[in-house]
Amino acid sequence: MAHHREQKGFALVAALLANLILLAVGIVALNLSTGDIRFSMRSVGDKKAVNAAEAGLHWLTVNFNPADLASVTVTNQQVDIGGDPNTQYTIQEVGDPPAGSGPAQLPLPGFSIGGSQTWGQARYRAVVTGRNTAYNSTMTIEAGLGHGPIEMGTMSR
Repeated sequence: MAHHREQKGFALVAALLANLILLAVGIVALNLSTGDIRFSMRSVGDKKAVNAAEAGLHWLTVNFNPADLASVTVTNQQVDIGGDPNTQYTIQEVGDPPAGSGPAQLPLPGFSIGGSQTWGQARYRAVVTGRNTAYNSTMTIEAGLGHGPIEMGTMSR
């Protein structure tokens, strides 16, 4: 079988090109699969951060004391002390609602006894942040709290 000079080495070049194409397909497949894993891990971290923020909000509603707002400020409290030490919440900025967001007190219909005595609900604002340090994820919830009934009237006793 006679070979022409132009055909020498063509099989080697074709095999190298086929290997390069297969390598590119493998790299794309690997990149897509690791992207799914990263997305899944981020989703798990976000869910843990949301759960931590909700746990902090629940703790705040149970332990809220308008007479001592500093007592409900918590920093890096673990959600599950025996389980995941990386999931924590922080409660900060508990105080009056921001200016321009409405009155500091709201009247409660049906609680007025008569005369100038009016009862209502005091409004407060809190910022609760949940985080998971293992996944580097954070969720912040700004919550409005109401406390009452409180006397709103201007009548002195």
